[in-house]
Amino acid sequence: MMNKIRTILLAAIAFMTTSTLWAAHPWLARVYQYRPAPGQFVNTMPPARVGEPEDSVLARCQSRICGRIDTITQNFHGQLITRIDTVWSEGMVTLGGYGGYVVMGFDHPVVNMHTWDFDILGNAFYSERMESGGSCEPGIVMVGVDMDGDGLPSEGDRWYELAGSEYNHPRTQHDYTITYYRPDENKPRVPSTTDPYLVDTTYIRWTSNDVNADSTSGYMSRNSFHYQPYWPLWQQDEETLTFTGAKLRCNAVDIGGDNGEAYFVQYTFPWGYADNLPNHPNHLPGVEGFNPGFKIDWAVDENGRHVNLTHIDFIKVYNAINQYCGWIGETSTEVAGAVDFHPEATMPEPMVGDINEDGEVGLSDVNALIDLVLTSRYVRVADVNGDGEVGLSDVNALIDIILR
Repeated sequence: MMNKIRTILLAAIAFMTTSTLWAAHPWLARVYQYRPAPGQFVNTMPPARVGEPEDSVLARCQSRICGRIDTITQNFHGQLITRIDTVWSEGMVTLGGYGGYVVMGFDHPVVNMHTWDFDILGNAFYSERMESGGSCEPGIVMVGVDMDGDGLPSEGDRWYELAGSEYNHPRTQHDYTITYYRPDENKPRVPSTTDPYLVDTTYIRWTSNDVNADSTSGYMSRNSFHYQPYWPLWQQDEETLTFTGAKLRCNAVDIGGDNGEAYFVQYTFPWGYADNLPNHPNHLPGVEGFNPGFKIDWAVDENGRHVNLTHIDFIKVYNAINQYCGWIGETSTEVAGAVDFHPEATMPEPMVGDINEDGEVGLSDVNALIDLVLTSRYVRVADVNGDGEVGLSDVNALIDIILR
């Protein structure tokens, strides 16, 4: 009888351990979209093949930057107990040149705790010669709210930028667009006359609408360290790749090497960007000298107005700098995963009438509700009058709330 009781207790302990760990899974769980710009690490981080289905590339990204499940079996007083744990995969994906992005998410919403909410891991590090810089390749972070409740980032969802330290800098361009043109891999190469490591200085042409001191056109060079195609191999049918977003000012300075060769230092920005500061080895928030993480409270809408989000469902990171650093190559944001600092936090009750879930009830919610009515979509928070349907009566009920 005692052995039977012990077996039941051990099974219960194993179940509770598994359930608790899985419910509090802090690591990324899925990669929804991966669209890198051309770059020297593209097609190698992760590897890709010509004509490979995009789903296959996404799966490879997911295996590199999402949490993986480890099964550990231990002997406990003569009984074998299997424990399920989730750990960081410790891989990485490159975003290529300016604009390249990845969209990812956890297996739960990230709740706004009005403190450091989550972190995005990269491969930034400080130079031995410069404490304030080294290899720092900042990416802008966007957060999305699953408006239509389908669990996928789509056109019906709302996206907000986490406004970092450079958001209001006079050289930040918020309506930047760049277009890359697919290269002819067989064209004659034009090597640099000054840098022996650049084997083709007219490799991939690009144009942009830059309004600052930077040029509006140029080339991404090919260097002698990376000979594979820089254009995404699974996107061979596309003659151009266009990206739009905000562009930060260039952060690299050539301070010269001891042997007379170029020595570029990419300086950090104070806060608010991925792959901008080194990762803390224990993934702790707010530790000086390391990336402290991100706050959902930094979210702003397309007009730069602060929004009060209760939670987020998706995260997008895109390379925010168009910059080439000689033999080092293009500045290319890398993403190595993400961690939710509060995975056990409970979702707050939705605010009645806050259709777009920005923490306020106003005219923008009326527009969002009308869109739902016209497309016959049901979202629980849009059922303002609580009759189990979303229709014109909810629009009237929402207007009444606003006019009170």
